[in-house]
Amino acid sequence: MQVEVWSDVVCPWCYIGKRRLESALEQFPQRDQVEVVWRSFQLDPSVPEGQTHPTLPALAAKYGRTEDEMQDMQRHVTEVAAGEGLDYRLTSQLSGNTLLAHELLHLAAEHGKRNELKELLLHAYFEEGRPVFDLESLVPFAVQVGLEEAEVRAALTDRRHLSAVRAEGETAQALGATGVPFFVVDRKYGAAGAQPAELLLQLLERAWADANPLLTVPAAEGCADGSCAV
Repeated sequence: MQVEVWSDVVCPWCYIGKRRLESALEQFPQRDQVEVVWRSFQLDPSVPEGQTHPTLPALAAKYGRTEDEMQDMQRHVTEVAAGEGLDYRLTSQLSGNTLLAHELLHLAAEHGKRNELKELLLHAYFEEGRPVFDLESLVPFAVQVGLEEAEVRAALTDRRHLSAVRAEGETAQALGATGVPFFVVDRKYGAAGAQPAELLLQLLERAWADANPLLTVPAAEGCADGSCAV
């Protein structure tokens, strides 16, 4: 069974959703038969590449709120994240274009390192306040998960994974995603937002039951081959 998750590396609810999915999988008996695939989705592709800006005033302007109001919202998100074991530091964050980060994740996927790099980027951005927007910021993360620096620099310079990133964003829109995280199981069932682990577990169970209808009800006492044993 495949679970695809569209998300951005600067989406606070995406990291929370990741933890909740992991919690759901821990409770799912068939978790060893589930493949989790992280897909690319940019929250704001209009941000110019190579530029960063403070997150708080930008969010306040975007949503027509005061900075104090946005700080209250950030405190709420921080509290929710803490409930999932995450230590968010949102007050001094910078925002920027995440296109290169997504391209790097595609390169990491070619080496079987996409999941590992995804976790590292989310942790670095939300819990350490480190930037994830430009080549020099991203190279150390890539090297940390075992990628060759020369290959990373070449791939992010010639933009060989750019079309793949954009294609995944288009697929998300075609599937009905309007925000992230966006969970899709076997291209049949979807859930938008950082849903509780209990709901994600129900989603997994339903998809598994549909794919394996004979396994939905545990075996009970009965008869077979025209005979019964008592």
